[in-house]
Amino acid sequence: MTAPMHDTVPVESGDAVAAADVTKKDVEGRSLGRIAWNRLKRDKLALAGGVMVIVLVLVAVFAPFITSVLGHDPDVRNEDLIDPLFQTPKGAWGGISSEHLFGVEPGNGRDIFSRIVYGARISLLVGFLSAVVAVVIGTVLGILAGYFGGWLDAVISRVMDMLLAFPQLLFIISLISVMPNQLIGLHGTGVRLLVMIMVIGFFGWPYVGRIVRGQTLSLREREYVEAARSLGAGRRYILFKELLPNLIAPITVYATLMIPTNILTEAALGFLGVGVKPPTASWGNMLSTAVSYYDSDPMFMIIPGLAIFITVLSFNLFGDGVRDALDPKGSR
Repeated sequence: MTAPMHDTVPVESGDAVAAADVTKKDVEGRSLGRIAWNRLKRDKLALAGGVMVIVLVLVAVFAPFITSVLGHDPDVRNEDLIDPLFQTPKGAWGGISSEHLFGVEPGNGRDIFSRIVYGARISLLVGFLSAVVAVVIGTVLGILAGYFGGWLDAVISRVMDMLLAFPQLLFIISLISVMPNQLIGLHGTGVRLLVMIMVIGFFGWPYVGRIVRGQTLSLREREYVEAARSLGAGRRYILFKELLPNLIAPITVYATLMIPTNILTEAALGFLGVGVKPPTASWGNMLSTAVSYYDSDPMFMIIPGLAIFITVLSFNLFGDGVRDALDPKGSR
């Protein structure tokens, strides 16, 4: 007697079902953002740099509160703490004490810690805003040059070549020296900050523009762009809905690496005496003044130098980590 013929349904074991569920959950949870975050978490140096960047930003934002708690105004002179003969701080290590954590400045006795805290506001403000100016201009012109090509690409590319060959530092020095003390409602320090931000950002956009242009040349030939064209999508939609979201990663990476370069430029301008004017605190200006006292009070040069070094190093470590995390060819 033959067995009845019917369809048999294989029963999966519990282990196979559990494995399938785990695999399904892994696939569903691995978005691009999550993949990048998982990579960044494995980079301890990048995380340390990111934490330090957050601390620096908080210090700059809450500088008035920090100095009020310590009871020191960055512009107040404490001449009683200065040796009248040598014009150096009384005591060892540049006058470092429980009241003045980093000592006082030679010649005038201003609290170095308070001026370092307020100097962070100037450096980060110039670094961030000039990077924003460069990213906005470079992204817009780079994506236009890469997508449309032709004479527009040729014109924008030649402008980028000319700006890259232009002596940026000399132009800023000459421009600030002839700027009026009042401009569009700003006075003194505000005018100099505006000029530095706009000029540094204007001369920095070609670096972003080149990267965006090269990426756009590659992305405009992709299948999803061709599919958008075939469905009747306009140029504006393709530029801002199809191409721009795929350019966020390289733009973000380059912005994080551009900020420390801009901070160094601001410090160089302050060191040369064309940055913000005293008594406004600036790390570069402090270094310029410290040159006259490096043999008698080396701490006055070491402390602002370390502030610049730690800030730039933190941004570079974080920027390198973000670059590796957003690399689509990196290990997952």
